[in-house]
Amino acid sequence: MKQKWLNRAGKMPGGLFDEEHRKQGSQHEEPTMSARLGVTSWIILIVLVSLLLATCVVAYLGWRLADGVDVPISGYIAMAVGVVVSLAVGFGLMALVFYSSRKGYDEAPVLVVPENDSKEYGSPSNKLD
Repeated sequence: MKQKWLNRAGKMPGGLFDEEHRKQGSQHEEPTMSARLGVTSWIILIVLVSLLLATCVVAYLGWRLADGVDVPISGYIAMAVGVVVSLAVGFGLMALVFYSSRKGYDEAPVLVVPENDSKEYGSPSNKLD
């Protein structure tokens, strides 16, 4: 009594790089939305650019205020460890994203009942008898 799990398209999950996705790659339709930005998109863009500029100003001021301050060797070691750990977490999470996508874990599961097991699961055709 082996059950198969299929994605919404009725195919075995294979991620983005299976044969079916490669065949359909050139058949995608063009987006129907206009390329223009709406008012809310402009507001979001202005807010994000403002935050970027404010961050650059604060970074510049912090750089200038720290001029002439000596950092001990323990500070450089702590900074290096923080950078290495941050990169390791980023690489690990990206690896999990790619692994999940390629193995089909991102697809929605659908239970497929074999024809000979339909009586056991009570399919609608069985209830008419």
